[in-house]
Amino acid sequence: MSSVAEREVSFKRDLSEWRVALVAWRLLVLQAADPVVGAGMSEHSTYRAHPWRRIEHTLGSGRRLFYQDAETLRREVARLDRAHKRIRGTAPDGRAYDARDAATRAWVLLTLFECVVAMRRLGGDPYDAGQSEEAYAEFKGAVAAFDLPEGELPATAKDLPAYFARYAREKLEFTDAARYLMGDLLREAPRPRRLWFLGDAGWRVLRRLVARVITELTVADLPPVVRERFGMVPTRRAELLSVVLHRGAGALVRLLPDRMRYRSPAEQGPPRRYRPQRDPRGSRLDRFFREVLDQTGDGFVTVHDLRAMAHNVCWQLELDEAGEARVHEAFEGWWEQLRAAMDANGDGKVSREEFVAATAAGLDRDGTYLEQGLLPALRAVFTAADTDGSGFLEFDEYQAVFGGPRVHPAELSHGFRQLDTDGDGRITREEFLHGFTEFFTARADSTSGTQLLGRA
Repeated sequence: MSSVAEREVSFKRDLSEWRVALVAWRLLVLQAADPVVGAGMSEHSTYRAHPWRRIEHTLGSGRRLFYQDAETLRREVARLDRAHKRIRGTAPDGRAYDARDAATRAWVLLTLFECVVAMRRLGGDPYDAGQSEEAYAEFKGAVAAFDLPEGELPATAKDLPAYFARYAREKLEFTDAARYLMGDLLREAPRPRRLWFLGDAGWRVLRRLVARVITELTVADLPPVVRERFGMVPTRRAELLSVVLHRGAGALVRLLPDRMRYRSPAEQGPPRRYRPQRDPRGSRLDRFFREVLDQTGDGFVTVHDLRAMAHNVCWQLELDEAGEARVHEAFEGWWEQLRAAMDANGDGKVSREEFVAATAAGLDRDGTYLEQGLLPALRAVFTAADTDGSGFLEFDEYQAVFGGPRVHPAELSHGFRQLDTDGDGRITREEFLHGFTEFFTARADSTSGTQLLGRA
């Protein structure tokens, strides 16, 4: 029962509490306010199109770092290292950025600790001085695996307030990513899969309330030094909202048994409802652009969208460096084909209309059109997913690529069956490629491959 858990402090257990959701948006804003993180999010992240997935990835990574065994910790650190190695470039203002910057990595990790501390404080059950040091020691024990330079992390929990104040005043900025998180993103956010029952119309109505609540709550909950840096002043209504939500959640979770108080990493969402709808080739291409290609959600496909797709494949499969290189190389080749065929004005962007029209024309004109970009990328994905080298994808291998917390098991199983055309419980390379080829080329919706993105 939760009363037993109260007798000892555990940072990793607190991180897995359901009420951490109340500080999740606050966490993203604090991280995005670092100029390096903000630039990386703008250029490499899919947070605009998939904000809820971005939160799930952040919190899920935190649970793997602090809640699991030593081997899981080692794999997670290695995966983060590989992912961050690719997140570098030059921001629009001309400043170079690199996600491997030690100070930035320390900031991102410490925001996770600080948000848990804030969750406890705002909920009316703050760590006392001894508990704070105990939790911080647990935190530092886990992040030691990142091998940060000496002195990047404050020595004790008592030193954290001074660190946060200095970092906020000297480095934090109201970056484009932070500004978007606090503004338009919430008003444009797609419907979370867990709220499938609302439908699109219901979500559009609820989204206005959600946007106002999260924005006001985040402003009220941000550290005063950060609010001062951003020029934000919470309203009395926002302060009251913060008290009611945090104190109410804090009182509630202390009454719950552990099985209800703490989140299971493997938890799945509810089934998704599907509405039968005719899906001719043009509609499928349009849907593929919106749901698959346009990872950043800005209405265009650029090299960053293809890199984000490659990153997600590598992230799910925990590939080694050579495996990641093969996947990224194939996706870079796919982008070059898209750019050469569709980027008429040379601005490095392909619009939805350009993609649909050029793909349909290319398929009609050239029977090998998909072989010039998409199919090589899919072969790389298949090879990476076929971890035992059998030449087949078993369901668990397929799940490693196409599954995740936002994909319901029924939807995942349906996609697997569409590709497994002979029904033998495994997918050959030929079946894998044939299914995607059908999705792009079939002129009727009766073939199995047309339902790879679900039954629309």
